[in-house]
Amino acid sequence: MTSVHLLHAGYATDRVGSSIVLVRDGDALIVVDPGMVASRARILDPLRELGVVPEAVTHVFLSHHHPDHTVNIALFENAEVVDFWARYKDDLWLDHDGDGYRLGPRSTLWLTPGHTDEDASLIVEADDATYAMTHLWWREDRTPEVDPLGRDQAKIDAGRARILAAADIVIPGHGGAFRVRG
Repeated sequence: MTSVHLLHAGYATDRVGSSIVLVRDGDALIVVDPGMVASRARILDPLRELGVVPEAVTHVFLSHHHPDHTVNIALFENAEVVDFWARYKDDLWLDHDGDGYRLGPRSTLWLTPGHTDEDASLIVEADDATYAMTHLWWREDRTPEVDPLGRDQAKIDAGRARILAAADIVIPGHGGAFRVRG
């Protein structure tokens, strides 16, 4: 069984909090972007409601390295951290295959630079839909059209086209999910 659960719909207003997601994929329990929140309970309470304790999380996936997406990594002490470049476990720095690297049987890392040169997206072929967790969009209304912090809008646009061709549902960096199709 593969499922995706939005734990916290992020926001970027006068305050900032990342969208935080739990993916169940076979034996993998993946938390995506455990960044800034008003209280750690905004992460831990939804996990508990889903029957997941932080120690059981096997992976933390980072879409990029801004603090608003990374601050709470340490809540998941047993997890392997995965970013665009490598995997990290305790004091080990381990390589991975880059674009196409699998965190679970149906969870794949895609390199999607643009917001930063180091951006990655997690594509999950869940039982109910194909999801993309990405910072190619900030909010569920697909704004901003042009990323004000983006390094390269052409790369953002190419990544967006790739995501839209594959995903049914997108969970952007700072908002609730939006449906692409279905």
